[in-house]
Amino acid sequence: MNEAMENPVGHVLDARYQVTRKIAEGGMATVYEATDVRLDRTVAIKIMHTQLAQGPHRDQFVQRFQREARSAAAIANPHIVQIYDTGEFEGLDYLVMEYVHGVNLRYEMSQQGVFTVRETLRIVGEVLDGLSAAHAVGVVHRDIKPENILLNDRGRVQITDFGLAKAASQATLATTGMLLGTAAYLAPEMIENNQALPQGDLYSVGIMAWEMLTGEVPFASDNPVTMVFKHVHEDIPRLTADHPGMPKSISDFIAHLTARQVAERPADAASALRELHALTTTLSPAELSYRTRNNGETATSVLPSDMASTTGSDMGQTATQASPDETETQIVDATAADGETMTHQARQGNLRRIAIVSGAALLLAVMIGGGYAWWYFLGPGSYWTVPSADDVSCETGQNCSLKGADFAKYERALKVAGIPYTTTGQYSDDVAEGSVISSDPANVGDRVSKRNGDTMTIIVSKGVREATIPEDITDASSDNGKTPLNTLQQLGFDNVTHDKERDQYSLDVPEGALLSIDPQPGTTLRHGDPITVTLSKGPMPVSMPNIVGESKEDALSSLNDAKLKVTTSEMYSDTVESGTVISASVKAGTQMHWGDSVNIVVSKGPEMVTIPDVRGKSESEAKQTLEALGLKVEITAPLGDLTQTVRLQDPAPGQQVRLRDMKGNATTVTLTVV
Repeated sequence: MNEAMENPVGHVLDARYQVTRKIAEGGMATVYEATDVRLDRTVAIKIMHTQLAQGPHRDQFVQRFQREARSAAAIANPHIVQIYDTGEFEGLDYLVMEYVHGVNLRYEMSQQGVFTVRETLRIVGEVLDGLSAAHAVGVVHRDIKPENILLNDRGRVQITDFGLAKAASQATLATTGMLLGTAAYLAPEMIENNQALPQGDLYSVGIMAWEMLTGEVPFASDNPVTMVFKHVHEDIPRLTADHPGMPKSISDFIAHLTARQVAERPADAASALRELHALTTTLSPAELSYRTRNNGETATSVLPSDMASTTGSDMGQTATQASPDETETQIVDATAADGETMTHQARQGNLRRIAIVSGAALLLAVMIGGGYAWWYFLGPGSYWTVPSADDVSCETGQNCSLKGADFAKYERALKVAGIPYTTTGQYSDDVAEGSVISSDPANVGDRVSKRNGDTMTIIVSKGVREATIPEDITDASSDNGKTPLNTLQQLGFDNVTHDKERDQYSLDVPEGALLSIDPQPGTTLRHGDPITVTLSKGPMPVSMPNIVGESKEDALSSLNDAKLKVTTSEMYSDTVESGTVISASVKAGTQMHWGDSVNIVVSKGPEMVTIPDVRGKSESEAKQTLEALGLKVEITAPLGDLTQTVRLQDPAPGQQVRLRDMKGNATTVTLTVV
């Protein structure tokens, strides 16, 4: 093993990724921070461990690694850590992933101990949202646990370790031990049969939620084998068993996720998420704020319960102490002399009054303290009451929401009441801009706890969503013009009509680009206003005409009618008349489109030559001259060839003749020599 494989820090992978530091190490891979020098951004690089890449099944493992990496990269969801690239470094496969600024859920759990129902459901909901996108494309995570749930700097969930988890889990617990670290979250069917099912991910999510709410996993053991045995052979305990204050619907939901039998769990993350959404709407603010202690008591009710118990004990003790004093006084009075008795009685009377007053004062103090404790922790002092809005009227006895209230006016009421609140903007078709769409708590008179750090959340209308049709949407070379329907959809327009009957073929406008749009580009509209578009069908399909043997003029006319681009060339032909098409680069009848190119060859007719005067020249010189022109020479010597001088020639000098006849044979010149 070379140094680069042991420690890639400082190395550049694929001439692109500058590894800067090691972030973490797991059972299957090590994660490093790196800089993508090409795009100038920070990324995370996960490099496979050497022992996996050098094992006897390396090829199979690498294939699975790469296949699962592609599957994970296909998941499009904001709650999934993006995979940007894959590669190989010193024989080790690696993944290039989004670098998430934040912490993992394990760290947050160590800081908080336990979570409220509201926070647990929020995180679980975002995890299920990410998993639903994965399950939709056939990807199962297989290793859901707090360490693989990242919380970015906005507190939002991003799931990591897709691809690697499934590929690595092809190995068994017995052979590698790689999955022992996550035994607390493994589904029974994965332990027994190594089955990768969407329901297995849901089981792990349920265990994680159980731990968030209680501060511990349901089955804990120093021996992973014991823990695995429990998952296979025992049901996950109901949350309400040890935590009676836990909302039953929450306990039932987690029990549904963690059922031992696969068939008894939701079908996939999307089904579980729908169940969660339906469940959330049934919970009261108090139920959403519920938080357990590790011993099973409710954190929000611990201090009031303890104080009430102490108060009751003190009151009982005070009453018990008063009775013996009175009894003892009566005994002394009965045995004393008259004078002493009267004096002693007066003294004892004073003591008795002091004791009564002191006891009453103590009792009053205890009662006041207990009353204040109730008021502060359970009564009106423990919450704010959602105030009414002046511009919203409600019927008596009916729930009164804040929908439609002018938030600028209502905000003053919140500030006067001292209620902490957060606002988010949201477009709305039926609530005016600046008015309240909804709130949590939802109704006037609902309570916001002062003891759990709760805040009131208000969604304020941004009015009807508007957008502007881009100026360059008719430019087919622009990003907006390449796919105009997608552009309009992404801008939020949801009443776009594509008038397909008016679509036309176009020589200049590519297929799918705009031919017309109404209203015109640059117009600002409400998202629901109608927009009508016609699109180009691109160049029209045409059939290559049969032009061979036609005159050049007729051929060009036919090709121009078909809107084909034509180039011409000419050549001599011993068989085709001058000005007639000899051949075309495309066979007649071939399917083409407007604008396609065709080359035709037009005949110049037979090649002609002017016969030179070779009379008076020697036989050899004359023959050489004529043959150089491509002519055939025949020699006749009717009187003998004593001088070998040409006296006659046929054809005569200066005559133009074809170089070849229609069969391609050279024209013959006859020379008569003496």
